[in-house]
Amino acid sequence: MAAAMTNMAVTVRSDGLQALPSLQTSKFSKLVGARVMAAPRVSRTLLAGSVRCESGKNPIADVREAVDRSTKKVITEDEILRNQETNESEKKSVMGTEPTSGAPWPRPEVERRPETGSKSFWSVFAFDGAAPETINGRLAMVGMVWAVVGEQMTGQTVVEQLVGPGQTGLLYFLVAAQVLTYASLVPIMSGESTDARRSGPFTARAERWNGRMAMLGFFSLVVTEMFTHSAIFG
Repeated sequence: MAAAMTNMAVTVRSDGLQALPSLQTSKFSKLVGARVMAAPRVSRTLLAGSVRCESGKNPIADVREAVDRSTKKVITEDEILRNQETNESEKKSVMGTEPTSGAPWPRPEVERRPETGSKSFWSVFAFDGAAPETINGRLAMVGMVWAVVGEQMTGQTVVEQLVGPGQTGLLYFLVAAQVLTYASLVPIMSGESTDARRSGPFTARAERWNGRMAMLGFFSLVVTEMFTHSAIFG
């Protein structure tokens, strides 16, 4: 080691500072390289692992935050109260009754919304709650698609596919209803209404009208097939 150090030349710059030594022989570099290569591999592995953990501690949370930034709109209580005062449709119900605070129905918007109102079962599933129309509309949209495809494949009516001998349509319907209900209740119970999400053309208003049309269409389809005893799309 001493011999290697004696072969190192020290250069003094014009400003009086000492520059880095230049190696006159390869012995020193070989010696240092050997010591570096002899370092435990476990240390290098732990270091790399810690760097990776610090760079992305929770990838799922990062993805959720990115989705929220691009699709979610925070609805405040002030915006809801302002809408109650200016929106004519919020000043009376479908039957013409004025919403009253504390009444079972109709309730003011600030009381029926998940963001500011109660998130109890009776409040969420009330007639003017956030869950009934959302869940029924989504089930109706899925039911219409299933009815068209199922009738073309089997030639059977909706009722025959549900309760006909040897048919499993009722089981599939119950499973789909449970999944859609749970998926719809998760954001509602977290204090988020359907109006808080928007992604391109997929808005709450578009979903609401599509769901209403699907509910009317599915009901009309079932009633019509009960009278005709034949599949409309078959």
